[in-house]
Amino acid sequence: SATKKPVLLNNTADAEAFISGAEVVVVGFFQEPESSEASKFRLVAGRIPEVPFGLSTSPEVLSHYGVAANTVTLFRTVDNDRRDLDLNNKDIDAEKMTRFVRINELRLVTEYNPVTAIGVMQSSFKLNLLLITDKMSPKHPERMRKYRAAAELFKGKILFVLIDINLKSNERVVEFFKLKKSQLPALAIFHVPDEEQDVLTLDEISVDGVQDFCNRFLQ
Repeated sequence: SATKKPVLLNNTADAEAFISGAEVVVVGFFQEPESSEASKFRLVAGRIPEVPFGLSTSPEVLSHYGVAANTVTLFRTVDNDRRDLDLNNKDIDAEKMTRFVRINELRLVTEYNPVTAIGVMQSSFKLNLLLITDKMSPKHPERMRKYRAAAELFKGKILFVLIDINLKSNERVVEFFKLKKSQLPALAIFHVPDEEQDVLTLDEISVDGVQDFCNRFLQ
């Protein structure tokens, strides 16, 4: 509920437990819990219900994470990375803060859309694996379960992405890999630095199938 967000993190142990508790978490580090920056932060926390937000004003916690007061930090487990947004020297409103979270929230499987696209492009991952599929399909939940299980095996090595063909902006991606709708679902792997790629059309997703496809490409 909105009243519980953000969670107050009083010490380093609290903060570590909170950060390890979800795939993506956002922590606001503030000197004053009632500052205007902190109130903007609370507003953003309410706007993004699916991401846990924490807030700390503890000097111990700030120094543990090496941040100055008035910093918003996004922690993500997929590549064990973090992104910092310094609120001190820029005019950052709730809109910009929201955008910062939306762009940087990479997950085990990141759903591709015009906003997350920026984070995917800017990520430190050299390899992206795309599952190009129809989210409306009755088989989708089972496909996703297996795709996520495969993503666990390549955590930190390959960024797993979901491309839903119902999204108009994703038609370009399907065309880029020279696929037709009749050939889906398909896997496409893409090596960002040199644009090397491979495509595999599938009848069905299996963890082994995804794993083999990735390993073949990695070799």
